[in-house]
Amino acid sequence: MSIPISHAPTTTLSKPADPVFYPETDGQPMGESEWHVIATLYLLSALRNFFAARSDIYVIADMFMYYEEGNPSANKAPDVMVVKNIEQRKRRIFKVWEEGAVPCTIIEVTSKSTWAEDTIRKSSLYARLGVTEYFLFDPLHEYMDDQFMGFRLEDGEYIPIESSADGSIFSQELGVILRPDGDLLRVINPATNRIVPGMEDTYTYAEESQALVEQVTQRAEQAAQRAEKEAQRAQAAEAELERLRAEVDQLRAQQRRQD
Repeated sequence: MSIPISHAPTTTLSKPADPVFYPETDGQPMGESEWHVIATLYLLSALRNFFAARSDIYVIADMFMYYEEGNPSANKAPDVMVVKNIEQRKRRIFKVWEEGAVPCTIIEVTSKSTWAEDTIRKSSLYARLGVTEYFLFDPLHEYMDDQFMGFRLEDGEYIPIESSADGSIFSQELGVILRPDGDLLRVINPATNRIVPGMEDTYTYAEESQALVEQVTQRAEQAAQRAEKEAQRAQAAEAELERLRAEVDQLRAQQRRQD
């Protein structure tokens, strides 16, 4: 499946005389299902975990990205976007002209209400802005032939990326494998082939680690108790041996006196 791209001319705007207000929100509720929210939050937290050591990679979800200076209506809020070569810090909004960068990768968790915009209007805009990779994930597999699809920008158009037999796609920009897993799009570390934990996974792993620590501590305490009992038995055996030796010496002394 190819995504049609409209080549609308880029509008060059002169800098406005008065300050322009760029809202942080449109005032509308998100209105997404639990599946979509959880899928988005997992991707956000997993990608942040993966890039935790990189101070020059910014990962954010559902933030307004303004792409034309002076035009507050020129904005999109990608479900998840990753931007390279900018400072990893908290932001209220993202202005491409101030950051001097556009996302290298955008992932949209698509739904019935966003399918048309995700496949046509957003894809056309993202291609025009120069977003190198664009991914679409349908957590309920209700609106797309393939639950997960990826596209790479070539000569201004998005070309489908071929997926593996298990539906996974390697992201060249992110250096990770993206693999559909039920209603989640998992982030896989290609160096270990292990799932990168998200926020909920981190809590689970922490609980499992704590339980393991408690088990090991309990086994160590039991081993120490056994060692102490063994030491006590060894001391008792040594004392009994000394007592028997003394008794033998006494008997031998008595026998010598009798002789």
